[in-house]
Amino acid sequence: MPAAGRALIREARPRRQRPSGARIERQMRIWTFDTTLRDGTQGETVSFSVEDKILIAQKLDELGIDYIEGGWPMSNPKDKEFFERMKSVKLRHARLTAFGSTRFARNPVEKDPNVLALVEADTPAISIFGKSWDIHATRVLGISLEDNLALIADTVRFLKEQGREVVYDAEHFFDGYNANPSYALRTLEAAKEAGADVLALCDTNGGTLTDRLAEIVADVRRRFDGVLGIHCHNDSDLAVANSLAAVREGVTHVQGCLNGYGERCGNANLASVIANLEAKMGYSAIGPEKLTALTSACHYIAELANLPLPPNQPFVGRGAFAHKGGVHVSAVLKDSITYEHIKPSVVGNRQRVLLSDMSGRGNVLYKLGQYGLQDRMSEEAKRELLDRIKTMEYLGYELEAAEGTFELLVREALQPGMQFFEVVSLEVETRKIGARDSMTTATVILRVNEAIHSATATGEGPMNALDLCLRQCLSTVYPAIANVRLTDYKVRVISTERGTASKVRVLVEWSDHRRSWCTVGVSENIIEASWNALVDAIRLELMRLSDKDESIEKAVEDYCWGV
Repeated sequence: MPAAGRALIREARPRRQRPSGARIERQMRIWTFDTTLRDGTQGETVSFSVEDKILIAQKLDELGIDYIEGGWPMSNPKDKEFFERMKSVKLRHARLTAFGSTRFARNPVEKDPNVLALVEADTPAISIFGKSWDIHATRVLGISLEDNLALIADTVRFLKEQGREVVYDAEHFFDGYNANPSYALRTLEAAKEAGADVLALCDTNGGTLTDRLAEIVADVRRRFDGVLGIHCHNDSDLAVANSLAAVREGVTHVQGCLNGYGERCGNANLASVIANLEAKMGYSAIGPEKLTALTSACHYIAELANLPLPPNQPFVGRGAFAHKGGVHVSAVLKDSITYEHIKPSVVGNRQRVLLSDMSGRGNVLYKLGQYGLQDRMSEEAKRELLDRIKTMEYLGYELEAAEGTFELLVREALQPGMQFFEVVSLEVETRKIGARDSMTTATVILRVNEAIHSATATGEGPMNALDLCLRQCLSTVYPAIANVRLTDYKVRVISTERGTASKVRVLVEWSDHRRSWCTVGVSENIIEASWNALVDAIRLELMRLSDKDESIEKAVEDYCWGV
């Protein structure tokens, strides 16, 4: 093995493991290559507009990602437009990368439309993929093994002559190595000798187990100097583990997608790869300062993708450092290391305490105590608050996602005698005649300060009609409620065994143009569940207006951050 290769292997291995949270001496730079805008968009539910892609590219650049693979300019008009518009966007750190294939067998490289489109994209780096598995050359492309080597070499050499950095993606490399190791290695030789700057080994089918992948990477590292890369798919749920194992064997260029988007089961989740490299393994990827922006970047991209980020997403999910069981909370309050593998702030996340029927007293009093609120409650009030929370969860309420309802419970416990209005009665009628649109009318009667207020309104369905009635009844006495608006409305069946008589949970999001909050209602009657959530939202706003206690608001915010 060349001396340079041996040096790379030695340098790539951290000297020793240290406990989580301990200061780690950083020894080696790992280059990050994000393909969210290309491979990520091949995921079944992932789609970005050109504007989305530009915003994501800027966010990735801000995060400190080294390479941003923007798409395949030859494959569709959207990607072509993206590269054209990116010519006027200045990236401060990242190298924008166009993606494509080796030349077609029938075309000379200088006339191949795919290759020319890569050059016209005018990016500083280009990634191309070629066939490493012999059956892909002979069966898929229908060419000889020697002709396949020529495709690789010609394309890499031509792009290098255009002054571009070239990342060669060895597609299906691990399957190809297992089937015909000598030929798979020859494809790397063809790319390397033609001038490729990076040889990226691709587990395209995502089926390689970690120990086998590490063996193959080690063999490649022994044979090749220079920068090796890894590109893993998650079909065996091992993409992150495989990427980290490859780094252990000398890889210094890691590809993946933030949030793990990608075809079939997705690509390696680059957020998890980066967090492990930085916080666990002693490597430098984006640096500790940028690492604190990891959570916000992942949520930002998920928002543009219109895909909820799974709460249990490691490191960056809103539940990644959430504690629900009373025993866990009690321990975390004494020392967070008991149930947290790193400090949440390292990746820009935060600790949360959840409320449910599993809650112990520590869960309920955790944040209240931080802001001095529990001292304002009697022991009986604390006990009643906890009992009420457990009863509500048993009945089907979900307070983890309804911070508004929880805040209302806290305020009622602190001010048990406060009563702004009482519901006397309500009536809802929906009428549909023939093919005409349905019409819903509601009537609500309230008692406000011993006076009776009533209203009748017609709305776009029961919820809208009830909302109009409630506001009409209260607006003269409490005009400030006019600022409260419904922004989201979700219904979930929580007991399906009774069919149409099943219990439902209604989660409603509200806004007063300054902040948002959720309230929840539960009933076998969807109108009653919706009404309860509506009334709780109005009661909460009135309590806030009468007692602007920032301590309560901060405590509730920390309970339900990121909902």
